[in-house]
Amino acid sequence: MKRIELKSAIASPGKVIISGAPEALDGKVAGEIARLAEDRLVVHVARDDQRASMIGEAITFFAPEVNIIPFPAWDCLPYDRVSPVADILARRMSALTQLAAGNIDKPAVLLTTANAIIQKVPPRDILRSASFAAKPGSRVDTNELQKYLAVNGFTRTGTVVDPGDFAIRGGIIDIYPPGSEEPVRLDFFGDTLESIRSFDAQSQRTTGQLQELKLDAANEVLLNDETIAQFRTSYTAQFSGTGMNDAVYEAVSAGRRYQGVEHWLALFYEKLETVLDYAGNCVLTMDHLAEESIDARCALIEEYYQARIEALNKDTFGAP
Repeated sequence: MKRIELKSAIASPGKVIISGAPEALDGKVAGEIARLAEDRLVVHVARDDQRASMIGEAITFFAPEVNIIPFPAWDCLPYDRVSPVADILARRMSALTQLAAGNIDKPAVLLTTANAIIQKVPPRDILRSASFAAKPGSRVDTNELQKYLAVNGFTRTGTVVDPGDFAIRGGIIDIYPPGSEEPVRLDFFGDTLESIRSFDAQSQRTTGQLQELKLDAANEVLLNDETIAQFRTSYTAQFSGTGMNDAVYEAVSAGRRYQGVEHWLALFYEKLETVLDYAGNCVLTMDHLAEESIDARCALIEEYYQARIEALNKDTFGAP
């Protein structure tokens, strides 16, 4: 497609089909669309993770000036009992936080997948308020910082390795912020933050000095007083007859992050949104077969839902 025709297609409302672009070159087309979209974000939906990786590499090669923001899907089956891996949660939260703040350098492509685009996410106003910032020399209540980290999805560990980890050793707090290439080390003297240093997660050696620390949520489930109260109300309304004898209910009520709690996301907020709500007036592009992948994912969700209903009925009435 000629450049002038492509620009006209971007400006036109409705669906436009671009054909004749081999798979090796469709990343080039995606990069060109990002260039021509001016101040609008481009959201590209790949049919799966492998295609997303290929498209990302092609955009980087043909249009290195285009900012690529990955937004992967959870690596879990529908209605699973385990949480997504920390790295995926970190990349998702980094993308959502940038979108919620409008902090994106254009031209840019939000690179996502069929599985991710249909999954609901927390409302934008929740993430806009889930931030923390500090500079060397400022006074920081370390107890409040620890509370912030726990509420916003960070996991306390002995040694910081993965995004979303934090560790405390006396007057030193190590944190691996979502979206950051390296973790940071906060050195305190009392309540005074003396220094902020980046360090290598493998060697634990300092790699640089930082002038400011900015933190955002590391998990889509925030465990503050409001979300816990919302969960308790929604949970008891959905599952009458359960409650204090239920492990999930007890853990969340106590402010503890239960394994797989992300799958209960809808119960923590009055409403959920989609990543397209975050993207605003975007240009949406889709892979060949992306719509079929979305249909397949929806069918899989329904299949797992029905399986859970059948399992619940067996638990309630007894297996035949």
